[in-house]
Amino acid sequence: MLDIKISEHLKKVSQSSEAVKNQFYFSDAEFFCGNEKTCQSFEDPLLEDQFEKTKGLIHKYENRALILLTLTCASYCRFCTRRRRVSDIEKGTITKTDIRNMSDYLLLHSEIKELIFSGGDPFTTPKTLKYALKIFSKLPQIKIIRIGTRTPVANPRFVSKGILSAIKKSKKPIYVMIHFEHPDEISTRTIRACWRLRKAGAMLFSQSVFLKGINDSYEVLYQLFSRLIEIGVKPYYLYRCDPVKGIEHFRVPFEKEIQIATLLRKNLSGLAWPLYVIDAPNGSGKIPVPLDFWDFHREEFRDFKNEMKEVI
Repeated sequence: MLDIKISEHLKKVSQSSEAVKNQFYFSDAEFFCGNEKTCQSFEDPLLEDQFEKTKGLIHKYENRALILLTLTCASYCRFCTRRRRVSDIEKGTITKTDIRNMSDYLLLHSEIKELIFSGGDPFTTPKTLKYALKIFSKLPQIKIIRIGTRTPVANPRFVSKGILSAIKKSKKPIYVMIHFEHPDEISTRTIRACWRLRKAGAMLFSQSVFLKGINDSYEVLYQLFSRLIEIGVKPYYLYRCDPVKGIEHFRVPFEKEIQIATLLRKNLSGLAWPLYVIDAPNGSGKIPVPLDFWDFHREEFRDFKNEMKEVI
């Protein structure tokens, strides 16, 4: 089971926000499924483990690779997609040798142009992150680097001077993808951390997940996405919660998600609107979900491999 870890920053925020508290504090619901439909869940629905080519490097899509620089976070989200691995410090420790092995793999696969640093949270291991930026930035084939993080929300102090300096020095475009789930997460310290990242030259985008009882509301998400664009963070993806064992209680009915996403698209500006997607099980890509502007089949969809998938 995923360990429990909550930063002092989030403990303070949680005192006045039930929505934030329920994302990070353990619930007995993690042991139970709601019904047969929601119990169609998996340890690794996106098949990441099957595509791990060398320790820490997952090559699932032709022109980009996922780099897991650590399996630790500033705080552990109870709905984590990688809860099967995250918090395993021993297996998640990435060495300089591991990074050089990844570099060797990349050199053999010149089709890879983009890297996505994730984990865990790369900002929690600044020495590893800085070394990875140094090594991978030297590869002429790599044109873009993304860094997935939740530290501006979970513990803003991890947005350190060392990391900011490394981002500023990078000759590759750095896109920082920050996870936001609720407007209560946009604290003064979080806003300051985002400003510092922008000042260092990073381009900021957000990723959010539909979560039952937390943000499955038009009003909540309208406020979240409107506030994000005001602080210089472009809403990028709005996900359907992955079918992962232990997080079934967070999953929102699909029809409700479509209704909310449709209202958001009607009323948000294009800048504030994220793309609503399903990260298709079996590792076949992020599939855009049609909204109620169109009539469409709500029980199944085709993925990028033209295979039929059931919506679960």
